[in-house]
Amino acid sequence: MTAALTAAREQFHKGLVDRHTLSLSFDDVASNADGNQKTSMAIALRVAQDLNAQAIPKKLDGQRAGKQFEEAVEKFLVETFPFFHSLRPGSWTIENVGGSRSEYQISKYEPYRHLTDLARAIENDRTLASVLGNSYEISPDILVLRNPERDATINRNHELVDANSGQYAVIRLANQDRPIVHAIVSCKWTLRSDRAQNARSEALNVIRNRKGRTPHIAVVTGEPTPSRLASLALGTGDIDTVYHFALPELIKAVDKTENDEAISMLRTLVDGKRLRDISDLPLDLAV
Repeated sequence: MTAALTAAREQFHKGLVDRHTLSLSFDDVASNADGNQKTSMAIALRVAQDLNAQAIPKKLDGQRAGKQFEEAVEKFLVETFPFFHSLRPGSWTIENVGGSRSEYQISKYEPYRHLTDLARAIENDRTLASVLGNSYEISPDILVLRNPERDATINRNHELVDANSGQYAVIRLANQDRPIVHAIVSCKWTLRSDRAQNARSEALNVIRNRKGRTPHIAVVTGEPTPSRLASLALGTGDIDTVYHFALPELIKAVDKTENDEAISMLRTLVDGKRLRDISDLPLDLAV
């Protein structure tokens, strides 16, 4: 019998193929490949073939493919994260806010509510703007949110809190009613050097500007090239982990290239616990 997470992973890939996010050209170039790089094309082709991608006349433009990738990752998390309620109980919401850049989404939630006031102050003070720049800006794609709990829920098994204790804890609905950011997930269908650095900068902003516990900070990508994955995944201190949309298929494809440098780099990322599969993400969010 197929495990629920395995079935969800298969549906995730099927959705990418059916919506042509992942596709092939008639001359066998995968939609997530760099058409100017032989290694990228070779690896991406093998992964796409393993996932039964179909040839279409013209691949989606980058913006549409990126948006559909966000939607696919959101759908996958909405379907799989509740599987692990026994590991991480609570009332949860998963939101795709990547299409709402005009609004400062993260400031609606704990521990970032203060950023609305900061943004307003910067707009009205050019000196402050010149000092802080965009060091406070956070524009995530997907937010995993935990809703605060009623005292009745907290005290279900034992009388744990009352009016004399826990008066400032954000998990108590009695103290505040805004959801709490549990995780921030950025989605990058492909990676170029600027996209990798943008993800790192935003992760640092998430860490620096919080007033509370640091959320999980994850990136999900469909990038096929190990060197480009390394530009984002290597190192620590900003992004928790990078998740590949099809890691076992990627490992198999890279091994077939017989490119020692690519094989070694990918093994470094995996063995060094810097790169995992999309199916690992809901489990890691339950930690």
